[in-house]
Amino acid sequence: MNVSSDDTGREWVDPDDAPEWTDEMFDMAQHSVNGQVVRPATGVLTKDGMKRVAPFIIPMPGRPPLGDTPKKQVTLRLDADLLENLRASGPGWQSRINAALRKAVGIS
Repeated sequence: MNVSSDDTGREWVDPDDAPEWTDEMFDMAQHSVNGQVVRPATGVLTKDGMKRVAPFIIPMPGRPPLGDTPKKQVTLRLDADLLENLRASGPGWQSRINAALRKAVGIS
């Protein structure tokens, strides 16, 4: 069972304390109209100020397309130490489990 923690380890920053936007920030920001990118961003905001980068378009949030053979969601009970070890291996751990199971049953 997951245990909820009140301490997220991050300090709260009051939005009213945010710095004022400069002309440079506006010049490098992405510009969208009705959800369509009119001008991609040409910079990113860092702790040290603005950093110019090659133009890029920020992807829309949400799930990627499922494709022809979407995976099925299942409920599976695993030993706690096994699950902890798998999750500790980092992002993509569920895909690695899928690959290991495919190999174990002879589907490559």
